[in-house]
Amino acid sequence: MKGSSYTLPAKRRWRGLVIAVLGLVFLSMLVPLVFLLGLHNGFHSTAGYTTEQQTSASNGFRVYSQHDSANTRNQSEQEKSTHVDDLIRRLGPTLPKDFRRNSVKEAENKTIGFPVPTDLPKPHPKTNNTRTSGIVEVAEYIKDNSESEKLCEIKFGSYCLWRQEHGEKMKDSIVKKLKDKLYVARAYFPSIAKLPAHDKLSRELKQNIQEFERILSETTTDTDLPPQVEKKLHKMEGTIARAKSVTVDCNNVDKKFRQLVDLTEDEANFHMKQSAFLYQLAVQTMPKSLHCLSMRLTVEYFRYPSLNTEQSLAEKYLNPTLHHYVIFSNNVLATSVVINSTVTHAKESGIQVFHILTDKQNYFAMKLWFFRNTYKEATVQVLNIEDLDLNDHYSRTLLHLSLPEEFCVSFRSADKLSMTQIRTEYISVFSHSHYLLPKIFQTLDKVVVLDDDMIVQQDLSPLWSLDMEGKVNGAVQFCTVRLSQLKNYLGENNFDGNSCAWMSGLNVIDLVKWRERDLTKTFWRLVQEHLSMGEGLFEAVTLRASLLTFQGLVHALDDAWVLSGLGHDYGLDIQVIRKAAVLHFNGNMKPWLELGIPQYRGYWKKFLNQENQFLSDCNVNP
Repeated sequence: MKGSSYTLPAKRRWRGLVIAVLGLVFLSMLVPLVFLLGLHNGFHSTAGYTTEQQTSASNGFRVYSQHDSANTRNQSEQEKSTHVDDLIRRLGPTLPKDFRRNSVKEAENKTIGFPVPTDLPKPHPKTNNTRTSGIVEVAEYIKDNSESEKLCEIKFGSYCLWRQEHGEKMKDSIVKKLKDKLYVARAYFPSIAKLPAHDKLSRELKQNIQEFERILSETTTDTDLPPQVEKKLHKMEGTIARAKSVTVDCNNVDKKFRQLVDLTEDEANFHMKQSAFLYQLAVQTMPKSLHCLSMRLTVEYFRYPSLNTEQSLAEKYLNPTLHHYVIFSNNVLATSVVINSTVTHAKESGIQVFHILTDKQNYFAMKLWFFRNTYKEATVQVLNIEDLDLNDHYSRTLLHLSLPEEFCVSFRSADKLSMTQIRTEYISVFSHSHYLLPKIFQTLDKVVVLDDDMIVQQDLSPLWSLDMEGKVNGAVQFCTVRLSQLKNYLGENNFDGNSCAWMSGLNVIDLVKWRERDLTKTFWRLVQEHLSMGEGLFEAVTLRASLLTFQGLVHALDDAWVLSGLGHDYGLDIQVIRKAAVLHFNGNMKPWLELGIPQYRGYWKKFLNQENQFLSDCNVNP
């Protein structure tokens, strides 16, 4: 009995060890089964040889990390890609999540339009004081090499146009050949390394791989290649030929090839997203020189005891018989160019009154600039939209500067299979700030709204004698985009599908008719309805609400009034540009940015007083 009391626990201990060993054996068999079942296709490749982990990300083969562990490397790649995706999504408004799902049901229609399925956190309606752009894309497309530029434009917008225009042809034929040989060598190396009878070939293959990795980590073009590279290439070709003559498992080589291709595609996608993000950052960030100008003007403003001339000009500000122009802007330079170009071509500048609505941050800079600079006999009033006293709920909610919203729309016929049938257009509409116009200018009957990304080349006085035929908004219609093509996006609201989209930029507004129809209340009701249903961000909802608010209330201006596209279209006819009354730089490539389209920038710069001391001090030279 005594002996058995010690034997029983010992047997239990052995039994536990046996169970643990059997569990390890089962797990060791499970891992190969995972690969045999093809589940490994979702993973990134692991290192086939020790030197692969040491390759620089710049050589075109390794993805993004220098970590020693393959798992850590994969995690780092995923985090970076997710981070870049998040940054790109934050640069522009997102359209509703369910729009893609609903648009599939619309496949029977002739055309389809819907947004890129990116999810952004919903901002507060008060936060938008920068010009933003969104993307509306087609429901389905063919991913084909010959149509990659169209696909790129749908996904990343005007970045792809800019990249195509500024891309340089690389002289790298030898570099590409080196990369091709390195791919093949990497694919064969793991299989050759497992064969003890071919240790010499394995070492030679490894040395060649290391040598090519070192060369490609420092080289992007043929001119950067070291001497005797042809000899090294010939040596690699001989080694690969001997490797191919060895009997190996073709499945392993194929697997390695696929892993390398996956890695390269991941890296290419990452760099594309990163480039698109940097482009968006460049076009949506105020240049350092313009920031300097605004700061210098603000500081200078407070050196003067008073710049208040409001009392002497108050009568002009309120006189409905004068020609009143309204500009929403936070850009001193752009606003100055708009006013200068308008006044320059006016037959009678003394009857022109410009009302600039800006935010608190740029108010004092605007005040000083337009106090020191005169524009013939025209009158300029600068208003801080955040300090206006408007006594109603809707106005108080919208009382924050928001610039016109710009959207990139891509669509094609549903029965077309080719990407070449896809058209991409850029439209801009009113922001929520525009719906304060009747409250801000209560004594006025008509105003002309000008965007700050445009210049005027002819006299605009005929707009004041325009017969609006009872309409509220005189605008250039954009009939390449009809509301029927945005049916899923506009929801179940009643609208005329044949109606054309209209463009902001140059808009004649009948404030009397606006007040009679209470369009501000209509707009705000539509916004609240869509936001309460969780349908997208405030900027995206603004586009939808604007299109529906002015249903049947848009008076079509002659197309000769405005030529759009100077901020994204490289192919505009110079003769057409010269004849247009107004040039609209809608799109991301604004003329005051370094990324602006060079051949159009001169039309904008000639209305800029480059001899101004503040511009010289801040090195402003668009």
